[in-house]
Amino acid sequence: MNILIVEDESRIAKRVERMTRDILGDNLTSLTHVDTLDKASTFIESPSLDLVLLDLNLNGDNGFDLLTTAVSGSFHTIVISANKDQAIAAFEYGVLDFVPKPFNRDRLEQALNRTLTKDKTGANEVKLLAIKKRGKVQLVPIENLLYVKGAGVYTELFLTDGTKELHDKSLEKLEQLLSHSFERIHKSYLVKMSVVKEIIVKSGSKYMAELKNGELIPIGRTKYKDIKAKWL
Repeated sequence: MNILIVEDESRIAKRVERMTRDILGDNLTSLTHVDTLDKASTFIESPSLDLVLLDLNLNGDNGFDLLTTAVSGSFHTIVISANKDQAIAAFEYGVLDFVPKPFNRDRLEQALNRTLTKDKTGANEVKLLAIKKRGKVQLVPIENLLYVKGAGVYTELFLTDGTKELHDKSLEKLEQLLSHSFERIHKSYLVKMSVVKEIIVKSGSKYMAELKNGELIPIGRTKYKDIKAKWL
């Protein structure tokens, strides 16, 4: 894993770095520390980045200014911050975890393990997905999202107004974030279960989810029984 630590306090940054190296061991490829939003903004354009550990208060600058861009990237973001009152907002923007300061090794390990084991996020629901469009970051409300389709290392977001947007995160990473209202019904699809109108069985043991807008989405054979039970 290639990790970026964004933290303005040197003592805390060194502690995070030491613990991260100890926790991840051979799973860690590179670890970089920056102490300003400007430096971080440049670094997160790296295509090889896997994880950002972000403080929300950097020399008085608001880490949310970077967070909006960070969560639109292909990597996951974990916030490490003393601003506990901002935890819900951070989760709504699509962070994988929020580690409150002061923290111990066990709490940081729990957060880092989510990136390795693909564990879902906690009880807080993502309400926005940030996408890069025409050189800017736009926020898509989850309530406007019908389903997600894998497109290689990227994903396609299909919205209620009939439009489609591209997201830099893989289907696996979005599955971690959207676990509360979306189900992986096929190796290439995540679907909001509340928009499923009917489960259809076609000849040749083909299974389909008919959405309320009339669209048909394939259901994987191995997932059919589980999806039907959750839908009912």
